[in-house]
Amino acid sequence: MNTATVPEPRTAAALAARRRKTEAALDRVHQALARLRREKAQISVVAVARRAGVSRTFLYDNDEARAAIAAAMDQAGERRSRALVEQDDERETTWRERALNAEEALKAAHAEFLSQRTRTGELLGQIRDLEAEWTQEAVQRITTENTTLKQRVRQLTTDNRTLDERLKAARSNLRFQDRRMADLEAQIADPSK
Repeated sequence: MNTATVPEPRTAAALAARRRKTEAALDRVHQALARLRREKAQISVVAVARRAGVSRTFLYDNDEARAAIAAAMDQAGERRSRALVEQDDERETTWRERALNAEEALKAAHAEFLSQRTRTGELLGQIRDLEAEWTQEAVQRITTENTTLKQRVRQLTTDNRTLDERLKAARSNLRFQDRRMADLEAQIADPSK
């Protein structure tokens, strides 16, 4: 029995297309590097990505492209080439961390959405069950009672506000009377005033 797996024709065709696309992108990278050398322009990952029409991610992920850029930077005598590559590697690491964090957050959000949808469905089912139990007369009676209760709440709120104002006025009068009484006691204690 042969245990080697033979790729399906569609898979093989997709892999071949991907390989051709990668090779074409690498060819464009090499052409962009040659143009930058001829123009004596500064060689950087950003410049190569822009000129070659590829993403910076491709340049970071593809070992051959990254090596070609590093070699071109060394050939051009760029003092900062290593620092730039390291800086780009740090940026890539940061980018990857952010992408992984975003992916985790997205998974959590999807799980929360699914949970919320399930809960919403359950609650809608409960509402339908409750609505089925109520007759139109019962709904009308509860609506009327609700309206009456709202009016009563408004009346009690108004009464509470009125009583609160009266309480403040009474406290003010009491403070005034306390001061007046203290003045009178002082006059009685010292009649010379």
